[in-house]
Amino acid sequence: MNRKIMIVTGEASGDLHGANLVKALRLHQPELQFCGMGGPELAALGMEILYDAAKVSVVGVFEVFVHLKDIWLAQRALRKRLTEDPPDLVILIDLPDFNLLLAKKAKKLGIPVFYYISPQLWAWRSGRVKTIKARVDRLGVILPFEEEFYHQRGVEAVYVGHPLLDTVTTSTTREQYLKLHNIPPDTRCIGLFPGSRKREISSLLPIFLRAAASLQKNSAEKIVFFIPRASTIGIQEFTAAGLDKYQQTLDIRIIEQDRYDMMAACDAVVTASGTVTLELAILQVPMIVVYKLAPLTYRLGKLLVKIDHFSLVNLIAGYAAVPELLQHEVTAIGIASELSAITTLPARKNKMKQALKEVRDKLGEQGASAKAAAVALQMLEGSK
Repeated sequence: MNRKIMIVTGEASGDLHGANLVKALRLHQPELQFCGMGGPELAALGMEILYDAAKVSVVGVFEVFVHLKDIWLAQRALRKRLTEDPPDLVILIDLPDFNLLLAKKAKKLGIPVFYYISPQLWAWRSGRVKTIKARVDRLGVILPFEEEFYHQRGVEAVYVGHPLLDTVTTSTTREQYLKLHNIPPDTRCIGLFPGSRKREISSLLPIFLRAAASLQKNSAEKIVFFIPRASTIGIQEFTAAGLDKYQQTLDIRIIEQDRYDMMAACDAVVTASGTVTLELAILQVPMIVVYKLAPLTYRLGKLLVKIDHFSLVNLIAGYAAVPELLQHEVTAIGIASELSAITTLPARKNKMKQALKEVRDKLGEQGASAKAAAVALQMLEGSK
């Protein structure tokens, strides 16, 4: 009988990492069957989607209340499958609050749980370690310091390396990419990366567009602005954020393919905090990282989060390798000023690129998906 694995993930990056894990697992056991919660990447590999991950991908404590119905429906669909047609293994990817709740049900049913890309408990709410210890059988951690963090707290964890090292690659040079898009080779190119969630688009894209307008107004040369569109975002979200108005006066390119080639072609990027910052670091693209939450969520976060930096790049570097703008600091003027400094002061740009190279080196070696697959297969064998 074919073995079955349930994979549960939330946003676009988790969908991608889950898909790469499925590919690695199928290299060893092609007959494996998959079901769970994910997005287009996992669906394209034939995973049975029990609930669309895009419906539960939210940021912030209070924002969750708006999506309570979807969260409840997703939990119900996944729990129903756990009970009626139990998989041989559950693999959880990120999405901590949702996934730890589901892990409790799986544990109660005697289904082994592998948490791949564990919650960042070292950043906030470290008390959840006890919950993980009670509900999760194995942890696959992707940041170099996480393995020791969990071991010190009695949790079985294995460092598999960061999966982005396997996926962040380019297929063209900057010159080739610009030529493909009919952009002169000496053009200054700026990336505007507002995120992959609808709330991030509505909150950040209008500010980014105003910053772009300010930057262009104060520049004698024409600037090209790249905006990537994640699979979780419809063009209507961009329109609602006012994109059409700015496209009349700025050269804005919406990019849906070859996103790493696009990233590498940028002289600098302003980006929402998240996985994308590590993608940019691997490509050594200078960046400004912003983080803006609903006021109530931000005030609560200040009480719970006890870290010096909020971006993954700076957390791994151990110092301010890239500028961070938080909450009230996220303004069009501030962003435009930082972007101008990075792209017009060679010494500053080169110093940042060297810092990003150090971050890339700290992430370790390639092969995270294969190592995580080895852990999952070992757990499958143990569940027979």
